Amino acid sequence: MNGCVVAGIGTEIGKTIISAILVEAFAADYWKPVQSGGLDQTDTDVVRSLVSDHERTFHPEAYRLEMPASPHASAAAEGVTIERERLHLPQTDRFLVVELAGGLMVPLNDHDLYIDLLGDWGLPVVLVSQYYLGSINHTLLSVEALRARKIDVSGIIFNGEPVPTTRSAILSQTGLDCLLDVPQTDRVTPAFVSECAEVLLDD
Repeated sequence: MNGCVVAGIGTEIGKTIISAILVEAFAADYWKPVQSGGLDQTDTDVVRSLVSDHERTFHPEAYRLEMPASPHASAAAEGVTIERERLHLPQTDRFLVVELAGGLMVPLNDHDLYIDLLGDWGLPVVLVSQYYLGSINHTLLSVEALRARKIDVSGIIFNGEPVPTTRSAILSQTGLDCLLDVPQTDRVTPAFVSECAEVLLDD
């Protein structure tokens, strides 16, 4: 299966916007395995609203949880156990973009972390980094965790107002390519997503 997993170095760093850019660029399907909170406007809804071709498939979440918290905590609050066996990739003939929640080490239940699923799925990871104090450490730790499990990393997408010293340190230390620099914006629109998708493809 062709596809990628959009994983972040933390939470609230723009994974959903990056996912929309990738869906737009590759005319891809999209899947968010677990949605914790925000059920009135899920990440799937956001991606759908930002891409130009609405004929592609937005696969339903395996779990939809009310509480905006780590999946294991949200599930426990509802008396639900997230089962790894239910988190199989959906079948599709298109490129598939899978968006994780939070970082790689987010727990799903008492035994499984998100990073455990990556070995099951066999898809390469697009790692999203954002410029903030501590992001170098968080990015390098994320890359090290992925490599320790022999999970392929396609490259890094940086999000936000650029900090050149942070960018160069991360790329130098990891040896990974920068796939895209997503500029800072106060309002994300379909036009913005389309422009970023064009830059990604041109690079």
